Amino acid sequence: MFKIIVLVACLAFVASAQFYGGDHGHHEDYRTYPKYKYEYGVKDYKTKDHKSQWESRDGDHVKGQYTLDEADGTHRNVEYTSDHKAGFQPHVQRKGHAHHPHGESYANIEQHY
Repeated sequence: MFKIIVLVACLAFVASAQFYGGDHGHHEDYRTYPKYKYEYGVKDYKTKDHKSQWESRDGDHVKGQYTLDEADGTHRNVEYTSDHKAGFQPHVQRKGHAHHPHGESYANIEQHY
């Protein structure tokens, strides 16, 4: 249920972004100064889907971070910046040790199509 709420909030944000700071009856000119901030997060204990992201932009300068729990048990954290001079500059950190549970082979798992 939480995923649905987050998805609806993201879609509402995207749908309203075209009207940010402008006349609601017309689309913004592509030369309008870009400036925004957003963030979201998901913590689904049933599926173990844990992730978050935030990003801000002021003109040509973008800064952000995202985190997620990988399927192998590690945690990834990526901080990034971007501008027209340096381009996209990520800093990736991984915490924990990858492990794969022993058990059934994928070939033995029932497939649902």
